[in-house]
Amino acid sequence: MNEILAVLVCIAGGLAGGLVGVGGGILFVPALTVFIGLGQVEGEATSLLMIVIVALVGAARQRGYGNVRLREALIIGALSPLGVLAGVAASNLLPERALQLAFAALALFMAAHLIRRARTLG
Repeated sequence: MNEILAVLVCIAGGLAGGLVGVGGGILFVPALTVFIGLGQVEGEATSLLMIVIVALVGAARQRGYGNVRLREALIIGALSPLGVLAGVAASNLLPERALQLAFAALALFMAAHLIRRARTLG
């Protein structure tokens, strides 16, 4: 693995996480698979651990600004592991190509939704 490239991925992911609240699925997974050379499942699994650190730092800073809705975060955080268990099991059963296409479709869907929302708010 190219260490310089890995450092750049980390910086870009952290910057994106702090700036717009993304990093894991939107940036880390493609970067780990395309630039670092991990497989899709390895990229997803590695990204999950990376997200924890990025999310903790970002949430702590945002809480200082009064932007964290603690009740909602705790509810979602308590229930999310159920979905994670199902997702991890599915990702280990599905072919890697299916995971790549599903991830790409999700990224495109989210991008379209964000563009549509930005247009209506602007």
